[in-house]
Amino acid sequence: MFHRSLIAGACALGLSSLVPAFAHGPYTDGEWAGPRPDSHAPMGVMGDHRHSAGEWMISYRYMPMSMSDNQQGTSSISDDTIATAIPNRFAGNPMQPPTLRVVPRDMRTDMHMVGAMVAPTDRVTLMAMANYLKKEMTLTTYQGPTGTDTLGTFKTRNEGWGDIKLSALVGLASWTGHELHLNAGISLPTGSTDESDQVLTPMNTRQKMRLPYGMQLGSGTYDLLPGLTYNGHYGWISWGAQYSGVIRTGENDEGYTLGDEHEVTGWGALRVTPWLSTSLRLSALSREDIDGRDERIMAPVQTADPNNYGGERVDLGIGANLAGQSPALRGHRLGAELVSPIHQDVNGVQLGMDWMATLAYQYSW
Repeated sequence: MFHRSLIAGACALGLSSLVPAFAHGPYTDGEWAGPRPDSHAPMGVMGDHRHSAGEWMISYRYMPMSMSDNQQGTSSISDDTIATAIPNRFAGNPMQPPTLRVVPRDMRTDMHMVGAMVAPTDRVTLMAMANYLKKEMTLTTYQGPTGTDTLGTFKTRNEGWGDIKLSALVGLASWTGHELHLNAGISLPTGSTDESDQVLTPMNTRQKMRLPYGMQLGSGTYDLLPGLTYNGHYGWISWGAQYSGVIRTGENDEGYTLGDEHEVTGWGALRVTPWLSTSLRLSALSREDIDGRDERIMAPVQTADPNNYGGERVDLGIGANLAGQSPALRGHRLGAELVSPIHQDVNGVQLGMDWMATLAYQYSW
């Protein structure tokens, strides 16, 4: 259950070495939705702003994420302990050992996201996003059914297009220096959920198996994407907050449903120059475990157990936005944000997140 509230403040960081070309050109202090760099939230926040009627925007985001170091709840747990003491859900089935004999060491995800926004009216902005994912996990295989002798490490990989997201941002209220809008969207199950790769088994054989849930590319279900976003500004500072959710509908063709997600985030930003703003963001995420299971995902590894998914995490992010001011650069934006967890409480046994980043380019006209 998601139960944390958030407070976000402003961050004053001098990044004068970033893209000096953005520093030239006219600027009107009263402008909020134009070239002001902090008229957009930190780049890790989606669906944060609306556009004027007839305006378009295209965007590209590169979003890498790194995970390592296994956790059980809020505590770290060693690979040897997992291999010798954590029960294997599938024990009793043929060739299944009593404990988890294959242990993840680290995982890297690289997401390339392309998006488009168009405003048919001043009140409504439509948004579409598609993402291409690359996932790689390194694992250690322990020899036989017991003991701490290892056979070695191996990698599993998967890449392809994920689920497509379509949303509408609908203005609810707007008053001097403040704005509130509704986020209403749907995620289409365009990402694959039946990918496989070669694994090293505890019996020292190479076998092609269906990849665990976290290595697949999509949810396999039509998912609702509700949200509510607030933005405010005063002088050289701005702030905002957003609730966003992922509500799964039904069961996918493989027999399971990914857990619902709820996230609350708040941010503050300081406009350092007319072309540069810096930001500090705090977010809290709650994700449920998986309901049901894919009968073809059965292995002595934590990622094959649906109960080892979900949990709660609190993240801190620092970022910068740049907005072109000269006629040649007007409409162009660059942004970056680095996020690191300050609290993680996982369900079962999972890899912890180290960091994730967002590097973005946007162009509006």
